[in-house]
Amino acid sequence: MDLGPLNICEEMTILHGGFLLAEQLFHPKVLADLTKSDWEHVGQPIVEALREISSISAHSQPFAWKKKALIIIWAKVLQPYPVSPSDTETWWQEDVFFSVGNMIPTINHTILFELLKSLEASGLFIQLLMALPTIICRAELERFLEHMTVDTSSKDVAFFLNVWWEMMKHKGNQQDPLLSQFRTMAHRYLSSLDEFSHPPKRFKSDPDVCPTMPLLAMLLNGLKQIQNNIQCPGMKCCALANLADMLTVFALVEDDPQEVSATVYLDKLASVISVWNSDTQNPYHQQALAEKVKEAERDVSLTSLAKLPSETLFIGFEYMHNLLQEWGDELQAMLNSSQGTNYDSYRLCDSLTSFSQNLKLYLDTINLPKEERQVVSEMAECVKDFLRKTNSVLKTKGFEKDITASIAMAIIEQKMDRHMEMCYIFASEKKWAFSDEWLACLVNNRSLFQEPGLVLKLLETVMEVSTSDRAIPESQIKQVVGLILECYGDLSLPDKNKVLSGVLLSWGRKGLSEKLLVYLEGFPEDLNTTFNQLTQSASEQGLAKAVASVARLVILHPEITVKKMCSMAVITLGTHKFLAQILTAFPALRFTEEQGPYPPTTFVVSCLKETVWGKFSTPKEEKQFLEFLSCLMSPVKPQGIPVAALLEPEEVLKEFVLPFLMLDVDVVDLSLKIFIQTLEANACLEDYWLQTCSPFPLIFSLCQLLDSYSKYWQLPKEKRCLSLDGKDLVIHILELLCEIVLANAETFPPDTWTKSLSWLHRKVEQLDWTVGLRLKNFFEGHFKCEVPATLFEICKLSEDEWTSQAHPGYGPGTGLLAWMECCCISSTICEQMLSLLVVDLGNPEEVRLFSKGFLVALVQVMPWCSSQEWQYLHQLTRRLLEKQLLHVPYSLEYIQFVPLLNLKPFAQELQLSVLFLRAFQFLCSQSCRNWLPLEGWGHVVKLLCGSLTNLLDSLRLIQSMGPWAQGQEQDLTQETLFVYTQMFCHVLHIMAMLHQEVCEPLYVVALEILTCYETLSKTNTSVSSLLQKVNEQRFLKSIAENISPEERRQTLLQKISNF
Repeated sequence: MDLGPLNICEEMTILHGGFLLAEQLFHPKVLADLTKSDWEHVGQPIVEALREISSISAHSQPFAWKKKALIIIWAKVLQPYPVSPSDTETWWQEDVFFSVGNMIPTINHTILFELLKSLEASGLFIQLLMALPTIICRAELERFLEHMTVDTSSKDVAFFLNVWWEMMKHKGNQQDPLLSQFRTMAHRYLSSLDEFSHPPKRFKSDPDVCPTMPLLAMLLNGLKQIQNNIQCPGMKCCALANLADMLTVFALVEDDPQEVSATVYLDKLASVISVWNSDTQNPYHQQALAEKVKEAERDVSLTSLAKLPSETLFIGFEYMHNLLQEWGDELQAMLNSSQGTNYDSYRLCDSLTSFSQNLKLYLDTINLPKEERQVVSEMAECVKDFLRKTNSVLKTKGFEKDITASIAMAIIEQKMDRHMEMCYIFASEKKWAFSDEWLACLVNNRSLFQEPGLVLKLLETVMEVSTSDRAIPESQIKQVVGLILECYGDLSLPDKNKVLSGVLLSWGRKGLSEKLLVYLEGFPEDLNTTFNQLTQSASEQGLAKAVASVARLVILHPEITVKKMCSMAVITLGTHKFLAQILTAFPALRFTEEQGPYPPTTFVVSCLKETVWGKFSTPKEEKQFLEFLSCLMSPVKPQGIPVAALLEPEEVLKEFVLPFLMLDVDVVDLSLKIFIQTLEANACLEDYWLQTCSPFPLIFSLCQLLDSYSKYWQLPKEKRCLSLDGKDLVIHILELLCEIVLANAETFPPDTWTKSLSWLHRKVEQLDWTVGLRLKNFFEGHFKCEVPATLFEICKLSEDEWTSQAHPGYGPGTGLLAWMECCCISSTICEQMLSLLVVDLGNPEEVRLFSKGFLVALVQVMPWCSSQEWQYLHQLTRRLLEKQLLHVPYSLEYIQFVPLLNLKPFAQELQLSVLFLRAFQFLCSQSCRNWLPLEGWGHVVKLLCGSLTNLLDSLRLIQSMGPWAQGQEQDLTQETLFVYTQMFCHVLHIMAMLHQEVCEPLYVVALEILTCYETLSKTNTSVSSLLQKVNEQRFLKSIAENISPEERRQTLLQKISNF
């Protein structure tokens, strides 16, 4: 507040004139000698001057000019007199009041106090008094009390009571520059009077602000001195109310009192202002509502930073008791009369009620000596008795119609104390909503309502009122909804999430559309436009704009918005990561929905399941869905936008994995991919999240899925929704899951861990025995490995680690079958089985029988092998051939003459090729050909082709190593070509035995063999090789002649002809 320098101006000229007129009226006496009785005759020009100054500045700040003038006058009163020349020299340079003060004649305190009284400026008096240094402040108040007790009039009493009341309401204003200058001046004057003081320093705000407690004690003493002059019942009410408030606020209320609730505060304001409105004698009766509210706020917001001394407190108690006894009957008669309620009587009852309540608490909590307790108890009883006889009367006196709405809106408009709390009441009160005043307040103060709590309260009010019986124009509802959405749009992203969370909790997945859709014009168009733009600007640069656009949509209709995003993330190529970033910017969407008898599910999971789950039409859509889930679980954190996971790993497993781990479920393959993705992505989390997913039932579910593979080809086609290759993924997940659970075993209580292991072991015992063997490491130290008894016949198994069980289907002679099934489990167990195998190499008959048994077991196991399991068996066969435990005789059925070649480097490859031929001859025999459906034959062909491709790679490697590795003088070209022809013959032989529908992979392998043959034969350009090439070409053609269908035969013959 800049009111210009304290120098000569129009206002000061008017003030100077007022004092000149007063001097003339008082001549020949000087104003410094003016007494209280002289004021009536002399003071009027000064009062008029002040009023004129206020009227001149009425368009700007009349109150501030009045304060400025009173500061100048008080400064003149405080100025030491007479002034020494040295002081004059100093003050004219440093004292801002010096020049204007010289325009005023020397005056005394009487003029100051009488002027304040005439202007009814009790509030200004306290402001200026409290700005003074402590010593001067007390001295000035002492002078004031002395002045009041001399020739005390009713005006003196009224002014004294108002000063006391203002003292209790005072909160200080250290930021006021005028008050700071006034305080600085007082310090300087004080120093000049004190010869021992240090030179004055520039004033700084310090704790030496005049404490209120001694001043209140002085005022209490002043009341006693003027008590006999208090004749009017209204003033008696005011005196008792002041005393009650002083004792309550500055003595009885706890040190850190809780602020009354906003509704109670508003009710108090409404009560006060209602009384003022009905009390025509009250100075605030004619004031504008805003001014009334400002003053009422001061009246109902008394606070204290300190306590009255105990001595003052008990003096106050006794004095209160005496006054009630002396004035009680008179005041009760007045209150019970038909005079109506004025503010003094209202204050008396309100203050005594609060005093009585706090007094009871004081008696209940404070230990008092017996005599003191007696004093307090008697006084408490006296107060209660007085209230009993008056409160009922006050309750029956009706105030004007409810004005709380207008008061609340005035507080909001003027941004007064607690205006934000008023905003919450404003937003919550249904009966105020949609009035013209309410609507104007919302429009004018929209910025105040940009808080999540207020936005939610407004939405609740609009939702309720718009669906009630009240007739409200649709245009008004649209306007208000628009304003609320604008407030929501201006919120920060975290605050928008608070609103969204509240909307979901209150109205569920439908959001505001549940009741306000008719007022949300253009929502479908906005939705389509927004998402069209999203697909075109899927970049991190456009993320903030996209989040802002979606924020509006998601509060209007969360379900449609989220479902649309889920659908787009799967269908629209390349948008899934961008859309996941947008969604994860709204952690409020982690909202749990109650679904009747079903377990509660989070909102996002529900949207995913209802929109896209089980509806994928291409592998690409499945892939995008997988990546979308991953981004929702582990969001990428873009710069400047806070994001949070919308899906927890345990939730994903429970909703998208566990219910679908069955061979006959369409989405089992996708569920397994989700499973492995979730495990691998969250394996490094510090918290052991798997424990919340019931890991042992998860392990058993995987075991059940593996068990179903043991009967795979016996199941109808529609029950085989996961291929045998999917078995490898199941095994990998099981191994990883067991590894994670074992690594976190210490997180389980020991007893729980043991019980869980026992439960799992009992369950697994009901499944195929090979499933339990896959949990060998998991059960280690707790349970032995259970295998068919016949395995012990061919292996040296330790009884400390292994135990035999009778298993149906494993009768005599099946030991080798059980052994081979063990070898399919893992490379570690395969090595162990190989080391424990008992075959006497020195006994040819035993080797021959083992080899026959091996072929039979291979034929029994192969159709049920996954690719990885078949790889284990392929490597096992090579190891057996290396150890010469497996005998595979090579027949000459595809040889026209015995070649003079060194086939020893290729012995294993030839034996493996022949072994595969023999296995398929066995499989295609009359006794086995009905084992497999067409898909089963396709599977074994696929396994065979994988092994044949490995053989070709091995052949190329051996041939490329050259004579230096083989110790030969010539290379191995001729030998390699021979092996190629043999493999070609074996492949065509197998093709001839199989259904043509499953032979395509073998046909491709045959073409690859011919390509290898052709490439290598071109390197042999000797004359002697030409005849051999022609013979081999003729031989290969004769073999190919037997192949059908015609297209394949012709292609093979054509390729051979081109050699």
